[in-house]
Amino acid sequence: MPTVALGDSVPRGTNCHCTPYPQLIADQLSKTSGEAVTAANDSVAGYTTANVLRQVTSDRSVIQHLRSAGAIEIEIGANDVPYTSACGTTVSCYAARVPVMKTRLTAIVRRIRAVTSRHRADVVLLDYWSIWLGGEYAAAKGPKYVAAAEEMTARVNAAIRSVAARTGSGYVDVRAAFKGPSYTYDETHYLSSDGDHPNAAGHERIAQATASTIKRALHL
Repeated sequence: MPTVALGDSVPRGTNCHCTPYPQLIADQLSKTSGEAVTAANDSVAGYTTANVLRQVTSDRSVIQHLRSAGAIEIEIGANDVPYTSACGTTVSCYAARVPVMKTRLTAIVRRIRAVTSRHRADVVLLDYWSIWLGGEYAAAKGPKYVAAAEEMTARVNAAIRSVAARTGSGYVDVRAAFKGPSYTYDETHYLSSDGDHPNAAGHERIAQATASTIKRALHL
């Protein structure tokens, strides 16, 4: 069974120098199902929802991957709401970007549904532990940064969760996987040296949570 990953630098495996979670998911599903599961990682560092929407609309290679996929993992949205010096820690300065991201993410899922209508692939949306720096790296920026990062992460994740519910897609709460069910644990041990991307342990953690969601959906 082929799987496809779409999104940004997180599924791409940026700054990890490890096996990123899309391949780890395929490996886990292979063990569970007893059949070979492959992973096409079409994520690109720096991508936004606008970029992924163009991929699923006009990139022939990506569309071909989607047409044969049994499961599709999407983690996108953080780069739609990047931290900027102009906005600083003022949440209201970023807020208007979230509905735009949500609209595009909805369009991405709907396009994928159209492309895979003949075999109804399982679509899974993943959220973020933090859309900006996390753990001790965020703490080093000060309490206002931490508070703003937590609030904007909550808003982005709520939008992703809403799209998953409205489109009948699976949903993976990566924030809970990294920070616990109450989002209070320090996730530093899952982060690479830039404080912005998962390390090998982080990718393993994401893979475990996502593979479980896919297994339930596909009854593996």
